[in-house]
Amino acid sequence: MNRQRNRGRVTAAALAAMCAAAVLPGQAHAAGPGVYAFDPDAKNVQGAATNVEASTLDEGVPYRSMIKPGEKLYYRVTLDDASAAYVSAVAVPGDAGAVAYGDGITVSLRETDDTRCDSGQATFGSGAYARPITAYASRTVKEGGSTCHEGGPYDVLVERESKAGSSQEPWGLELRFLQEPKLKNGTSMPTEAPESWPSASAKPLTGKQQKRSGGSGFSEATSLENGRWQDTVAPGQTRFYRVPVDWGQQLYASAGLSNTTSGGEEFVGSALTLSLANPAQGQVSDATLSYSGGPASASLRPLPPVAYRNRFDSSSQVSAMRFAGWYYLSVSLSPKLKESYGAEPIPFELSVQVKNQAGESPYEGDAGVFGVTDQDREVARKGQNAEQAAKSGPMTVVAAAGIGTGTVLVLGLGVWTLLARRRASAAGHPAGGGNQPSAQGW
Repeated sequence: MNRQRNRGRVTAAALAAMCAAAVLPGQAHAAGPGVYAFDPDAKNVQGAATNVEASTLDEGVPYRSMIKPGEKLYYRVTLDDASAAYVSAVAVPGDAGAVAYGDGITVSLRETDDTRCDSGQATFGSGAYARPITAYASRTVKEGGSTCHEGGPYDVLVERESKAGSSQEPWGLELRFLQEPKLKNGTSMPTEAPESWPSASAKPLTGKQQKRSGGSGFSEATSLENGRWQDTVAPGQTRFYRVPVDWGQQLYASAGLSNTTSGGEEFVGSALTLSLANPAQGQVSDATLSYSGGPASASLRPLPPVAYRNRFDSSSQVSAMRFAGWYYLSVSLSPKLKESYGAEPIPFELSVQVKNQAGESPYEGDAGVFGVTDQDREVARKGQNAEQAAKSGPMTVVAAAGIGTGTVLVLGLGVWTLLARRRASAAGHPAGGGNQPSAQGW
């Protein structure tokens, strides 16, 4: 009898835990200060010192690598002869590693004869503190162009710059290779940058503030919709979020750091960095604020509405707003605050506004990561990250795969039936009788 009771308790406890997992899909778990959450599906890959020995990166697959100070590492991708292509690298220094102004990474895409197609750079800037930074390089096919247009193998070169006084520890790398979908047949796309766009700052939001915890990497980024979002960030920590921005829509974002209750008043320059990256994880823009213990805020400069023609602009900020999809916001707090204000997290508010109606996609078929769906908007409303959204998607519910509602209901009925039979057996009666429960902006 005791053995039966124990089994019942274990089964009930397991069911309770599964129920809890099923009804709490939107909880984000941010790691401690300085800890970056690499994509759990990332494959390990080693960069090569020579291009002929470079490992190939498959499209759409996340990779994890490592780079030392002064290293120049080659990887390889295979491009078709029509699609725009993007290769990004997120550099992840150690949480205690010292960095200097100008330290960072450069990513370039090259033909195998070393002809450069494009390059992008990311540095730690005036803040000069270790945090994840991202850069990307692209290949845009232009009519009448003479280089980087043919299909075939291309080299990806990732270079690290670190001053002599900076940490000499290796940095982690998170790599991605993406190709833009093909345009619709017969679509005449613009070939020049926009002449003008609305550049006024957005009015501050006045709605109710809500709490939502950020993730610790791009793969864990917590989804947001329009609103005022409250979270906390500790010295040396970075929080990640993502916002769906469709064609023709314009994104505004600001971060306001709360006053501290520790009583300190020491001035810390570039104490907080608010950064924006596009769906290909290319750097778009950032803003910083200084801190003296009182409330302080920073806003991203107004950015153009998402449009295909933005890619032809000479400004990297405008050019990066070239396609729809999930745009990533990150909030980093300098570890220097720990000296004057302690290690406890400080509250902050992240204000997000996406304006304008969504326009039509220029792509043929499914846009993949370069589009926004109704399901994406629902995911943003719920505050789920990518993994949580995948587990709670329509097919998961229909098939009752993983820990879904269907699984919980079936298991619940099975557990109820099992316990009922045991009780009936103990009482000397069959378990079958009685009342049973029924189960356009191009």
